[in-house]
Amino acid sequence: MATENINLVAPEELVGTPAEDTQTTSNTVSNQTPNFDNNEFSTPTMSEQFADEEAALAADEAGLNLGDETAEEQEAAPHTGDDISGLSEAELVALFAAKIESEPVQTLRPVVEAIKIAFYKQRRAKVDAERKAFIEAGGDENEFTPTSNEEEQRLKELFAIYREQRDKHIALMEHAKEENLKIKLQIIDELKELVNSDETMNTTFTRFRELQTRWKETGLVPQQNVKDLWETYNLHVENFYNFIKINKELRDLDLKKNYEAKISLCEQAEALTFDSQIVESFRKLQKLHDEWRETGPVAIEFKEALWERFKEASSRINKRHQEYFEGIKAEQTKNLALKSELCEKVEAMTEQPTLSRKEWNKLSDELLEIQKVWKTIGYAPKKDNNRIYERFRAACDKFFELKREFYAGVKGEMEHNLALKQELCEQAEALATSEDWKHTTDELIALQAKWKQVGPVARRHSDVVWKRFRAACDKFFERKAAHFSTIDSTHEENLKLKQALLAEMKAADIKAGGFEAIKEFQRRWSQIGFVPIKHKDALQKEYKAQVDAMFSVLRSTERDRSMNRFKERVASMKGGNQLRSEREKLFNKVRQMEQDIALLENNIGFFSKSKNAEALIADVREKIERAKRDMAQLIEKIQLIDAESNN
Repeated sequence: MATENINLVAPEELVGTPAEDTQTTSNTVSNQTPNFDNNEFSTPTMSEQFADEEAALAADEAGLNLGDETAEEQEAAPHTGDDISGLSEAELVALFAAKIESEPVQTLRPVVEAIKIAFYKQRRAKVDAERKAFIEAGGDENEFTPTSNEEEQRLKELFAIYREQRDKHIALMEHAKEENLKIKLQIIDELKELVNSDETMNTTFTRFRELQTRWKETGLVPQQNVKDLWETYNLHVENFYNFIKINKELRDLDLKKNYEAKISLCEQAEALTFDSQIVESFRKLQKLHDEWRETGPVAIEFKEALWERFKEASSRINKRHQEYFEGIKAEQTKNLALKSELCEKVEAMTEQPTLSRKEWNKLSDELLEIQKVWKTIGYAPKKDNNRIYERFRAACDKFFELKREFYAGVKGEMEHNLALKQELCEQAEALATSEDWKHTTDELIALQAKWKQVGPVARRHSDVVWKRFRAACDKFFERKAAHFSTIDSTHEENLKLKQALLAEMKAADIKAGGFEAIKEFQRRWSQIGFVPIKHKDALQKEYKAQVDAMFSVLRSTERDRSMNRFKERVASMKGGNQLRSEREKLFNKVRQMEQDIALLENNIGFFSKSKNAEALIADVREKIERAKRDMAQLIEKIQLIDAESNN
């Protein structure tokens, strides 16, 4: 009888799940977000948004790391029984001690991992609270030392006991596997001898059954020997059936029994293809394969069909298992990219130059939102998960360290600002009783401008020092207002005088008086005092318009005189050479002015981007209009020369 080929999946490939694709609770690490309050000088710490990961890291740093799971621990049922979420540190330690005493060490790993994470979540929360209280009391964060914890020491002692028991159990299991390997090799040797035995058929077959029973009852062997050992064993079982002439009835009965057993294994494998628990169904399939190996041969006519049926179900389960972990791996790769992007954002925050308090607080809010987003992203690939978290935590810690340093500097700056503002208060209080209204007003306005330039002070001093400064200013300006309330009648009289002067200016013959007449009007206007504030702008606007009109009249008269003088000059010129020379000189001036006007118009586009754009543009436009008027006068002179030349 030919040896059955059961190499669809090698035994070592069927046991367990790919280590690089699995994530267990014990291997997860989370972060703590900075606990930043509204106090300007508080020391930021990480919050508890990532407490599970942070607790796992803290436990590992304390020496409570078990390393990789054994195959036996992977086969153990996951921890689902004890609800430890509400237990105190002492209760967690007591539960740990009870578990060590009452349960097999090979089943304890899930609950041990859960206990240590729950314990260090509470431990870190207490240490953070102690640190915060220490800093708020004025202590230096670098000198902070947490109080000792007896429960933590007890937890470490229990963990050492558990780890010792676990290591002993693993060593015993490995030794037992080596012993089982020796036993199974001995069974194979005895199978070889059966072929050459001189005993009766019934006795030989009985011994064969005994060897099969001993083989099944012998436990696990080292993983690296499973495949070769089974193939060797199966070969000699096949040889026994092929070369030993046993009773046909016994053989047929044994083949039928094996057939029924393998039919059952096929049905169990097919049922697993519909199981929603993909990982669990994969593990169950491994056990079915072990049973298939241990089951003897069937009649030759059923052998291939049975194996194809079992192999088909196995292939479907293996495919589902592979797709499941490929999906997890793809999702974890995507999570790694998302977390890397968040790390880059936080790192960029730490590279910005020194900012204001407002900007620091804004960035702090942004960072807290980033940490919330981080919490919603699942695990990265196992080989990258701790590394990317460490990168994120380091960036967060650096950000809040920079902020703490900034506020430490701000505190000293604020004390300096307080001294400056107190000095301004003293100066304002010294001026509060002055009666030099104009000079004192200017000085107080200057003090107010200096006040605005001085930076902020601590919140507990801000309101007090501001009220002191404002009270001194208010005292002076209230006295000034009371003083000037008595001179309103004088302002009304000044209004009448300025209105009368405007009427006189409108009626004056400015051509006769010339520029001296305008200057006299301006002098008289400036000698008249203030007018009521509600009339000030309108009256000043009317005055400016009248002065502009008077200058316009004089400019027009001056232009006429200039043109008459030029006509006389042209008439006195002898010969065409003088006229051509004069015309060329004027023409060159016109070309130069055209270039100047084009340059000024081009500059308007640049001035529109400056802070004082409106004032600059108005000044340039006035220059352009003046240049155009001068250019028009030059063109008119050229035309006079052309007319004289034609005559």
